[in-house]
Amino acid sequence: MRFEGVLTYWNEERGFGRIDSMQGGEPIFVHVSAWPKGVGRPTPNQAVTFEVEMSPKGKRARNVHLIRPRRLSVPRQRDSSAQWGTASLFAIPAFLLLYAALSYLWRLPLWVAGIYVGLSAATFIAYAVDKSAAARGNWRTPESTLHLLSLSGGWPGALLAQQLLRHKSSKREFRLVFWGTFTLNIIGLVSLASPLVRKVLAGV
Repeated sequence: MRFEGVLTYWNEERGFGRIDSMQGGEPIFVHVSAWPKGVGRPTPNQAVTFEVEMSPKGKRARNVHLIRPRRLSVPRQRDSSAQWGTASLFAIPAFLLLYAALSYLWRLPLWVAGIYVGLSAATFIAYAVDKSAAARGNWRTPESTLHLLSLSGGWPGALLAQQLLRHKSSKREFRLVFWGTFTLNIIGLVSLASPLVRKVLAGV
């Protein structure tokens, strides 16, 4: 079965890149050996058709053909993947205001802020490693791991990585789960910070 897509990234020195399929989903790794002979070197934005095969490192394109004379455009949702939506734009500032209010009213311990900072840094790094692995066709970080990091308090780092690295920012299903982890984390923080819950936990 052949698919249509656009070559959106190419590393000339190492001879590989990635194709964004018109069907959506994660970018497909492509090696120069899969490129058609006699058509010149690959360059970004070339429209192609290709087949998909499984390798020990994941999906990769094979038997690539150029589409001529027309060129396909990258799917709309991927073009806007790095744009800040309303929720993304205000999530971190709103959280900072909420955290300041909780700290003032309920005396949140300082180590809570340290947990958020540490987990956010770890989550950002996890996204960066996963993006690099996707480009190289290497082993990927499970999405469940990324979501668990967000749920634990690393969601600010995840949000920054989605926007700054343009990774996991256009996959609708992933984003829905991400916002679910964000919501649960905020609910958990407010609940655990409340004097009533802290009093109950202290008495256990």
